[in-house]
Amino acid sequence: MLRLCNELRPDVVLMDVRMPGVDGIEATREIVTASADQRPQVLILTTFDLDEHVYDALRAGASGFLLKDVTAEHLFDAVRIVAAGDGLLAPTVTRRLITEFARMPSRPASAAVGLDRLTPRETDVLQLVAEGMSNPEIATRLVISEETVKTHVSRMLSKLGLRDRTQAVVLAYESGLVTPSIHG
Repeated sequence: MLRLCNELRPDVVLMDVRMPGVDGIEATREIVTASADQRPQVLILTTFDLDEHVYDALRAGASGFLLKDVTAEHLFDAVRIVAAGDGLLAPTVTRRLITEFARMPSRPASAAVGLDRLTPRETDVLQLVAEGMSNPEIATRLVISEETVKTHVSRMLSKLGLRDRTQAVVLAYESGLVTPSIHG
């Protein structure tokens, strides 16, 4: 898998986390770190909706995690979303992540390494990204242009050493900057 990715240099790699003979999580980690100039976005497609697979895939650098019961149309949309640099999770996975984060004890936002390097506006943008807002929605909320939002997102990711919005969301929740609200 890694050799094929290096030879073809794809922008997006669609992978089954449980492919025979391949550790999908380790392959994700290797694919993400293999190329300094262009790291592909990895979208995991699996029948296994287990928390440990989801968490391990996200920690390894996956940008998306979907279940194999996804429709072809949604799969194509997912590939486009991940190729654009955004993160995507199956709705059932999102619900469980929110529930899991809600159970975690709150930590002060300052506990996260690097949050203090963000400007107040970059912190606002991170919070809105973590709430699931798109760039146009953030622009409307903050009364700024979409280009300005893109600049803030890019700088925020760079300052925090993050690869994409998915990692930013995880950091925002793990740090306590954003706390989940559970809606029944």
